This record gives sequence, structure tokens and C-alpha cells, in this order.
Amino acid sequence: MKVKELAEAFDTTVDTVRYYSRIGLITPTKNPVNGYKVYDRKARERLKFILSARQLDFSVEDIKKIISVSDHGNIPCPLVKGILEQRLEETEKRFQATLQLRKKLRETLIDWQNKPDIVPTGNMVCHLIEGEAYSAGEDDE
Repeated sequence: MKVKELAEAFDTTVDTVRYYSRIGLITPTKNPVNGYKVYDRKARERLKFILSARQLDFSVEDIKKIISVSDHGNIPCPLVKGILEQRLEETEKRFQATLQLRKKLRETLIDWQNKPDIVPTGNMVCHLIEGEAYSAGEDDE
């Protein structure tokens, strides 16, 4: 299977396939007759694994580690579970931070609804934002 056929088979781009080839995650062989790079069943299965892992937010470095463990005949599942647990924890923290930001934005917008629009004067840019509690640098002139 040529690079274009492999990319089409997995609904990805030729550049993606070439990237994973370039960094050594999949390895094409050269057709001795025409010199074209061709991808065998192992390369196709490896690409399928890589694309599935990427959908679960595994980084390329994570994938390299997982493949290395597997290629050395060891069971990668504990590593995979550990990485996924870490990703879930990170995602949960970002989600909670996003919820807090949404709450603050809603509260701020409600607060600002009844405040007048004011023409900037002096060093003021927008009194709405400047009225928010942020104290760093207030003594700087």
C-alpha cells in the first residue's frame, strides 16, 4: 500500500503518515522494482493504533513509550492505564477551572449590565475591567 492509499484508508493526510514514518513510529519498505515506499500490514496496524491513541489525547512521546514497551515484549497496558489516568486528572482540573471562569464571566457580566459606559480619561482604558480586583503593579508609575 502506498502512502496515499494508507492515508485514505484511515481518513488522514499523507503528511500525517509521512510524519509518523519520519519519527520512526511506522516503517515503510521500498518496493525493489520501482523504489516506492510501501506500507505492509504491520505498518497499517501500527498507524491504526497511533491514530486511536491520539484520539484519546496520548502524546507522540506517550505513544513512543507504549510502542517501545510492546516492541520489547512487555505488556504496555499498565503504562497505558497510568497515562490515561493522568490525562483524565489533568482534563478534570482544566474542566473545573473552565467552570470557575464561566461562573466569574457570568457574574461579571451581570454586574456590568447596570454600569455606565465611560469615556476613558487619564490612564484609564476601560473602567469596567480596571474596576476588577487585581492588585499587582498598582504602585508602578
